[in-house]
Amino acid sequence: MHEDRHITLYHWPQSRAAGVRILLEELGADYDVQVMNLQTGAQRQAGYLAINPMGKVPAIRHGDVLVTEQAAIYMYLAELYPEAGLSPAVGDPLRGPYLRWMVFYGSCFEPALIDRALKRDAPPRAMSPYGDADLVMKTIIDQLSGGPYMLGERFTAVDVLWAAALNWAAMFKLVPEEKVISGYVDRILSRTACARAKTKDDALMASATA
Repeated sequence: MHEDRHITLYHWPQSRAAGVRILLEELGADYDVQVMNLQTGAQRQAGYLAINPMGKVPAIRHGDVLVTEQAAIYMYLAELYPEAGLSPAVGDPLRGPYLRWMVFYGSCFEPALIDRALKRDAPPRAMSPYGDADLVMKTIIDQLSGGPYMLGERFTAVDVLWAAALNWAAMFKLVPEEKVISGYVDRILSRTACARAKTKDDALMASATA
């Protein structure tokens, strides 16, 4: 691991990168932002495609290390700043559930969300790695019901990931209107780090659209 913990975040506020900025603020991380204006297609230019061939944000750079994919980014950052306590260590009983819910986001929630957005059925159960949207949503609600956080009493980086995701999905009415979801999202987004990230993103958007 690099002694220098400075991070560059490839970022646009109105994207999945917004949650990574919140996490960086929660961690008290040393970071700067490389603005990728999605409205002008910056993410599809050759320079950025060399960083992430998928042409998606977020991505982070730490020294010579590039990391893409949300769960990988969240886990990498939380382990880079262990003093913040947002990543259960190996041997901690919460380590397994933490990894489970990090991976569940991309492997189950995102494809289920796309099914709902496109109003399409899931693949046949024998071929589907996530079951169907209703099962995915029930699994999330059941987990949150043990709150106040995804892992019960402990706030971790996985909460930043899920609060940002569920907040976005709720705006488009892609998740059930359940108090356990809205209460969870409000609980996380009311944190001081979220307010700092929002202030910085508001300023970024204002300058980008001026």
